[in-house]
Amino acid sequence: MEGGGAQYNPRTVEEVFRDFKGRRAGMIKALTADVEEFYQQCDPEKENLCLYGFPNEQWEVNLPAEEVPPELPEPALGINFARDGMQEKDWLSLVAVHSDAWLLSVAFYFGARFGFDKADRKRLFNMINDLPTIFEVVTGAAKKQTKEKSSVSNHSSNKSKSNSKTQESQAKHPKASQPKDEEEGLEDEDEDEDEDEHGETLCGACGENYASDEFWICCDVCEKWFHGKCVKITPARAEHIKQYKCPSCSNKRARP
Repeated sequence: MEGGGAQYNPRTVEEVFRDFKGRRAGMIKALTADVEEFYQQCDPEKENLCLYGFPNEQWEVNLPAEEVPPELPEPALGINFARDGMQEKDWLSLVAVHSDAWLLSVAFYFGARFGFDKADRKRLFNMINDLPTIFEVVTGAAKKQTKEKSSVSNHSSNKSKSNSKTQESQAKHPKASQPKDEEEGLEDEDEDEDEDEHGETLCGACGENYASDEFWICCDVCEKWFHGKCVKITPARAEHIKQYKCPSCSNKRARP
């Protein structure tokens, strides 16, 4: 079952971390960009199913390994049974939590198997812990943590999504890095211009207006703007996206 079992055994901290990141990326893809396909595959009428992430950043929904004990720790069993018994976002959050636990178990399985000492285990955990968990990515909790550090970095990461959107994005965040108290005198002057500029910008997901203190991202395909929380994209994750496609455009491309 596990494509990274007997044929693939990461032996160093760096190799295990690379393995962890690949599996994590695959599972995040299943729970965000490929969520419609993932949802459909988790049919409650089928047998116990698991969500697997692979080192090559791919994912798969499948039955658990037949051998006992399996080559690697197994993901949570029967995620499909809970699908229709709760709201979709809660179900996805539940799968995300179990996915985080599975990733840690696989990483430290390799660590134990190849004799990582205390220093290596600590280094591996610290490298893993520097990344947002799948749960934080799926629920948007990572956004809140990043926002506490710097609102400026939030808006700069938004502006970097597409070179073609740089000027437009800057126009949408004219006060992102300016303290509110210092700018109060200018707000009345600029209010009319800002209202005209921002009034036309609506989130493609929820339809609500643009707000200067929120993280937004623009789809490079349909060019619509979205609240990060509405499309489950955090500023930290956005920094690693070269070309962003909204859920609607991603689903259109995936279908024949």
